[in-house]
Amino acid sequence: MDIYNTIVRFFQEGGLFMYPIAVVLTFGLAIALERYLFLTKAKFKNKKAFDSLMPLLKKREYKAALSMTKTLKAPLADIIAAGLFRTTQSPRREDVEYAMEESVMEALPPLEKRTQYLATLANVATLLGLLGTIIGLIAAFTAVANADPSEKASLLSQSISVAMNTTAFGLITAIPLLLTHALLQTKTTEIVDGFEMAGVKFMNILSGTRIVPGKTRTTDDV
Repeated sequence: MDIYNTIVRFFQEGGLFMYPIAVVLTFGLAIALERYLFLTKAKFKNKKAFDSLMPLLKKREYKAALSMTKTLKAPLADIIAAGLFRTTQSPRREDVEYAMEESVMEALPPLEKRTQYLATLANVATLLGLLGTIIGLIAAFTAVANADPSEKASLLSQSISVAMNTTAFGLITAIPLLLTHALLQTKTTEIVDGFEMAGVKFMNILSGTRIVPGKTRTTDDV
C-alpha cells in the first residue's frame, strides 16, 4: 500500500507533463506486447514449416512439398513455395534465388512493422521529461522571485524536486522501451536468419537436381 501511495504521489507531484509521458508508455507497452506475440507466433510457424518441408525436400518429393506449402501459412513456406514454383519455369539457379529473395522481401515488412516506433516513443518520453523539468524550473524560479526571502530556499528546493519527477518518469518510460526495441529487433533478425538458412539448405538440395513440369530429374540424367 505504501508503494502504491508513493507512486501516486510521485505522479501527482510531477505536473501536467506526467500525463503525456504516461500516454507514451501505454502506447509503447501495447506495441511491444503485440509485436512480441506476433514475432513469437511467426517464429513457431516458421519452425513448424521448416520441420515439415525439409524431409520432403531431402527426398526430392517436390510436388508434395509444394502442395504442403499451401496449408502451412507461414512466411518460410511461402519462400520455399516461390523457389519450387520457379524451378518449374526455369532451371537456372539465379532465377530460383531471385524468386526466393523477392518472397523474403515481401515477408519482411510484417515482421518489422511498428517495431521502430518503440525507439521513437522512448526518445519522445525522454524529451517530454526534460521539457517538463525545464518548464517546472521556470515556474519555480518565477514563484521564488515573488516569494518572501525567508521562504525562497525551501520553496526553490521543493519546486526543483517536483520538476525532476518528469525527467525521472521520462527515463523510467524510455529505458524499458529501448530494451524491448532491442529484444524485438533480435527476434526479427533470428527469423530472417532462419529464412536465409532455409533458402541455403533448399538451394543445396536443388544442386544437381532440375525440376521440369511433371518430372524430376537429376543432372546425372541430362
